[in-house]
Amino acid sequence: MKDLAKIMQQAQEMQGKMQEAQAKIEATEADGVAGAGLVRIRLKGKGDLISVQIDPSLMNDDPEILEDLLMAAHSDARKRLDEAMEEAMKAATQGLGGGMLPGFKLPF
Repeated sequence: MKDLAKIMQQAQEMQGKMQEAQAKIEATEADGVAGAGLVRIRLKGKGDLISVQIDPSLMNDDPEILEDLLMAAHSDARKRLDEAMEEAMKAATQGLGGGMLPGFKLPF
């Protein structure tokens, strides 16, 4: 019975840490940059677009260049956001992985 109580306590601790990580993820912002800073995109949380900044010098260029830079900046921001989310989840689950339940493994 003590083992079950310990497992339940660990599960509650993990749930609390996961909620903290989720809140941190939702508040995290990441900037993506392309064209040596000519295009900047800011994402928040799970990928919500916050802002787009385009250097005025690009407005006279070929639209395809601007489209490519926007896509590259978004990709950069998404990568940075994913890395921040991964770090938040690692911090939340540190030390809780394999020993909590027999055969239980975290999905990341």
